[in-house]
Amino acid sequence: MRVDRTSAPADGEHHTGAQVVSAHVTGVGTALPRAFDQQAVWDGYFREHFGGSRVAERIFRSVAVSRRHAVVSPLDEDLSGTSTDARMRRYEEFAPGLGHAAATAAIESAGLTPADVGQLTVVSCTGYTAPGLDTLLAASLDLPDRARRLLVGHMGCYAALPALAATADFVVAHQRPAVLLCVELTSLHLQPPTREVQQVVSHALFSDAAAAIVLRPGDAPGGLELLGTASHTDVTTRDHMTWRITDHGFRMDLSPHVPEVLGKHVGTEVEDLLAEHGLVPSDVRGWAVHPGGPRILATVERELDLPAAALEHSRHVLREHGNCSSATVLLVLDRLLSRGGLRPGDPVVAMAFGPGLTLCAALLRVT
Repeated sequence: MRVDRTSAPADGEHHTGAQVVSAHVTGVGTALPRAFDQQAVWDGYFREHFGGSRVAERIFRSVAVSRRHAVVSPLDEDLSGTSTDARMRRYEEFAPGLGHAAATAAIESAGLTPADVGQLTVVSCTGYTAPGLDTLLAASLDLPDRARRLLVGHMGCYAALPALAATADFVVAHQRPAVLLCVELTSLHLQPPTREVQQVVSHALFSDAAAAIVLRPGDAPGGLELLGTASHTDVTTRDHMTWRITDHGFRMDLSPHVPEVLGKHVGTEVEDLLAEHGLVPSDVRGWAVHPGGPRILATVERELDLPAAALEHSRHVLREHGNCSSATVLLVLDRLLSRGGLRPGDPVVAMAFGPGLTLCAALLRVT
């Protein structure tokens, strides 16, 4: 099933007579809670949690993660037996502050003030509260009372990209800047002890983060113009990645066949998106690929025939921050913009994957 395939005008693009107005990423902000060392958390907590399993230890060492972040580290507090209600209270305690810090940094980076923001889009799959996180942040950021809000929940790791498309649509339709913010607190969903390999993998990979971008209409030197987006969902493999609410938080299940399924679709989807703009993969100068794990990155590299250094920024984010669900692709994009050596006109592809199985991609161009 293919949805959200761009046509003329593209996502984030509006024609006014002979003039084409598009949405541009002009500011990025991130906020990370305290870091912990992967080996230290294995030695100090997970070795006992997984009953001294050698398989679990090998997994912790093989996921290419050195450090992660947590609002609640298992070295300080064991949440594995805590109720979902208690975890949601912790979400309400930590998520607003982390989100506020990232959004404020993005707004300042774009040279704007909260009064300029026409819409706040908030993405999160790790917590629920009402009033929602969007409302809490609209208050703490002192956004205008008439600023629109959009809350995108429980889509998982790929959610930043459909949220990007929706936010860009607002920007071009209303000619107002908007903020897209992803806040994920996976540390709140530590599960009870188990020997299940899928649970070991998720506990070895996932991390906490908040990341935000500002989109505004018109050109912005040094920014990124959104040219189009694409999405592909293989519903026949919908059981390969699940994120279910249980009495003890949210439980992630990951099939080892996820990279194999993505490998069937990533080449065609990316090549089709690029072809709509007269491009091929070798034309792309920057890749911001969600580092769901080392096998995911290896699959993308192989299927698109990318050079060895193409996914360097994704691997750095995986190594230093882990998999932060929807926020991760924005962390990669931030590093790519600050260290990627990009020049005006360079094409950039952002890509993320999640439940469905769903693959989302966005094509951008450096301005």
